[in-house]
Amino acid sequence: MICPIEVEARERYRIWLRYSDGTTGEIDLSDIAGRGVFEKWNEPGFFGKVHITPHRSIAWNDDIELCPDALYMEITGKTLAQMTAGDEAPVSNA
Repeated sequence: MICPIEVEARERYRIWLRYSDGTTGEIDLSDIAGRGVFEKWNEPGFFGKVHITPHRSIAWNDDIELCPDALYMEITGKTLAQMTAGDEAPVSNA
């Protein structure tokens, strides 16, 4: 299972991520900043509190959490099927 291992807040509502397979990339979240629960990002210093939770999601608090798989697919351009293709053990016909 590919999971995030590092996250950093960047300027203008961007985050940089590193995943367990070595994939890295930056995601622009400015399109959701200031809307609904994401309004908290406008508070000084709040956006910089981004972290990886124990269950491997990207979060700022209990109310603001993003799916790491969706972010991985955005960085890589892969589909869910492509992302999980290597997760299944080969079937032996012996």
